[in-house]
Amino acid sequence: MLMDIIALTGLTGTQFWICTAVVFTAGLVRGFSGFGLSAVVMAGIVTIIPPVDLIPVCYVLEAAASLALLRGNIRSADWTLVLQLALGSAIGVPIGLAATTYVAPETSKMIALLLVLTLTGAQLLKLVPPGFGGRYGTPAAGLLAGIVTGLASVGGLVVALYVLSRKTEPQVMRSSLIIFLLAGMVTTLMSLLYYELMTAQALQRGTVFVPVVLLGVFFGSILFSPKFAPYYKRACLTLLLCLSAVGVSRLL
Repeated sequence: MLMDIIALTGLTGTQFWICTAVVFTAGLVRGFSGFGLSAVVMAGIVTIIPPVDLIPVCYVLEAAASLALLRGNIRSADWTLVLQLALGSAIGVPIGLAATTYVAPETSKMIALLLVLTLTGAQLLKLVPPGFGGRYGTPAAGLLAGIVTGLASVGGLVVALYVLSRKTEPQVMRSSLIIFLLAGMVTTLMSLLYYELMTAQALQRGTVFVPVVLLGVFFGSILFSPKFAPYYKRACLTLLLCLSAVGVSRLL
């Protein structure tokens, strides 16, 4: 039974268990902070599965996590912010995916990991790009998030960086990120289908790991508490930084 499940993923036994551990951790981070699932998966698995094949898997996992977290976060989200970000992201995703399909696998791996490193480092150091909090900051953040989602499926980090610049309340930030990631599911799926990236194997891999990510989301949600906001965010970002640094070192 287990061997049949592993066979569906097209991975070796060792690779499967590494991916299982990473996906569970990613779910834990997502349930805890509201973002970072794809970034953890990308940083931890990109040396096993190329980004162009991993992006649709991340999509399946993000969709499952978003639906699981939907209840309880609809009312506390900033809907004006979410809709503006989602519109910009819808324009950016096809651009990022187009770039990914023309880039060599090793190059795209390095781009993905460096994006995670840079964005995570920026959040840890609280470095916000000039104009990010200005009049056009919201659509610009959405567009950039879409491009980065297409390139490496880590657009949530861009949005989190933008929300950080607004000094939003932790609960509103978490809820807005959850709703934004769910809102982008439709346009992202259309782009994945257009570029023929949503393959049967990607669906199989995503489906196999859905129970694992949901288990992580469940425990992560239990751990979430606004009073721990100064700590949980830094802890999640530090984890992402370490994972992506390890990934980069493997490619050098």
